[in-house]
Amino acid sequence: MSIDDRPTIAAPDDDPYLWLEEIEGERALAFVEQQNALTLRKFGDAGFAGDRDALADILDRPDNIPFVSRRGGFVYNLWKDANNPRGLWRRTTLAEFRKPDPAWETILDVDRLAADENEDWLFAGAQALPGSSARIVSLSRGGSDAATLREFDIDAKAFVSGGFMLPEAKGGVEWIDADTLLLSSAYGEGMATASGYARTVRLWRRGTDVGQAPVLFETRPEHMVAYASIDRTGAAPRMWFIEQLDFFNHHLWLGDENGARTKLDLPTDAEVEFHGDWLAVKPRKPWTAGTLTYAPDTVLGMSLSQFLAGERDFRILCEAGPRRAVQNFFWAGGRLVISILDELRPVFEVWTPAADGWTPGKLAGLPEIGVADVWRLDADEAESNGDLLANVQDPVTPASLMLIEGVAAPAVLKRAPRTFSAEGLAVTQHEAISIDGERIPYVQTGPASETGEAPVHLNAYGGFGISVKPYYQSAIGKLWLEQGGTSVIANIRGGGEFGTRWHDAGRYAGKRLAHDDFAAVAADLVRRGVTRPDRIAAEGGSNGGILITNMLTRYPERFGALFCTIPLIDMRRYTKLLAGASWIAEYGDPDKPGEWAWLQTYSAYHTAVPGQNYPPILIATTKRDDRVHPGHARKMTAKLQAMGYEAYLYEPAAGGHGYGKDNKERAAFTALGYAFLKNTIGWRENQA
Repeated sequence: MSIDDRPTIAAPDDDPYLWLEEIEGERALAFVEQQNALTLRKFGDAGFAGDRDALADILDRPDNIPFVSRRGGFVYNLWKDANNPRGLWRRTTLAEFRKPDPAWETILDVDRLAADENEDWLFAGAQALPGSSARIVSLSRGGSDAATLREFDIDAKAFVSGGFMLPEAKGGVEWIDADTLLLSSAYGEGMATASGYARTVRLWRRGTDVGQAPVLFETRPEHMVAYASIDRTGAAPRMWFIEQLDFFNHHLWLGDENGARTKLDLPTDAEVEFHGDWLAVKPRKPWTAGTLTYAPDTVLGMSLSQFLAGERDFRILCEAGPRRAVQNFFWAGGRLVISILDELRPVFEVWTPAADGWTPGKLAGLPEIGVADVWRLDADEAESNGDLLANVQDPVTPASLMLIEGVAAPAVLKRAPRTFSAEGLAVTQHEAISIDGERIPYVQTGPASETGEAPVHLNAYGGFGISVKPYYQSAIGKLWLEQGGTSVIANIRGGGEFGTRWHDAGRYAGKRLAHDDFAAVAADLVRRGVTRPDRIAAEGGSNGGILITNMLTRYPERFGALFCTIPLIDMRRYTKLLAGASWIAEYGDPDKPGEWAWLQTYSAYHTAVPGQNYPPILIATTKRDDRVHPGHARKMTAKLQAMGYEAYLYEPAAGGHGYGKDNKERAAFTALGYAFLKNTIGWRENQA
């Protein structure tokens, strides 16, 4: 990269790169085109091409697991491969799905649709009218969150002429009956919140102008979103109206076709699930209900009708511990399934309510180490007979999809192929000590013997209470582990591995602590003799983009290369860009001086200064990301280059808030990042 390729830092205004926020701006697109060319010229060599093609072949394998959900007498799947890059929406019966090579009935060929309509369509889901062939299909352009809604008949395998249709916007629908929808959409004048999500719930009847649909429920523009759901598990359908105040707080109302009627007396931060006359709730903070105070993250259950009548006689179903936390809970066939991580080990409890009390149980036959995820087979709880699906794996063992029928032991339905050689690899768990003494777990996968020179790929997320688990990852396995490298997954604060206290510790001003945790893991790898700092290649995306850019500015001496994907970076303007306002509850509000005081300490766009020993960084995004604005990546790259640092940008046209719209694009995005990391830490040229 020559100095002539770098933008100038000399500009009179406060943010000289504001023009890069113009997603389709002529000057901005010219910048992106130039940057893509520079990055591909530097790293898009034969090694990259080989890795890209190998990974694409893995993602397109015909023996990959087709994950399904059941509705009516069929299980449904969206299948993508080299011949169907956008996907086939298809179905079969569960009995047929059990076979090694099931026969499928294609409902919608998305590639053919995109070609026929000359649109960059991707299938983004479908909302079903129970007991009917009617669906509302969501079609996304290039993977964006915003989607076009169109009525579709799965028996006719065709869009309904003159049926429901809504132009591109963020949001969705719920069917009331064959001719009536509850519409929660940002489409229309004044219908979007500051975050770009639906501000209202409208009653939309067939054959009427959506612009004239009456508003049943609404929230204020500064709140996150308003939406509705219909619960058919009781004697009669119930309408729930949800006013999402921010990412973690909401008001919940029971209502009907005339709107919200009864506001539930629940903490705004509580997670809530209903089935029939039963209520399960988990508050994030201590909650006093009746005469008792319940600890955070405790799952409670009781009769819904009794709760609405004013009673508060809850049964404690599950309690949290210092390193034991509920991950989620859901109903299946009248049973409440609670997913728990206990010292990072998966545990599943099952509770069955009845008039005379709640009966406890456990899901047996699932592994106590590795990763086990469990969910309901049926898309709609009202149709569930209690059947569950489980996905079991670990970093060196491919996934097995298992069916749990009632109380029976899990039975394997499908096994994913082994996509890389795990010979000689060991999986071990360790703990680093962070700056304040907190123990930070991490899982290491790599050669059993330590050389002190290992090329290490280090990854974490650390935000929104999302837990990071050690999955079997074909990309890291094929492109890193199989070639002699080591991978590390860190469970830093801000995640949900140990519950609300772990999340809150890495939230708001505590986000810096999450970054300290990651740096502590890097240091521990060196202390243990696994590697040296210049051989550590770190990757993080989205919220993890803040993490990676803070490693650049705060801990540059601990890393050899940084891969920052679909990132959030500019914490001064993030609330003004696309969905950014919806994340204030995670980070804080930069328009409030007290909160900007901490935000500016981890806004790498502002803390980056010239003359430091920053490691090389590749920042990658997509133009169609309508969640995290591509301007974050563009502006950070421009600023770093102007300061004289080795910084690269990659921005493909499609992919939404992800790595690509199809397997080939995802493979290219990932392989390019790994080619950059390998070259930069001096590994590629030393490989056999």
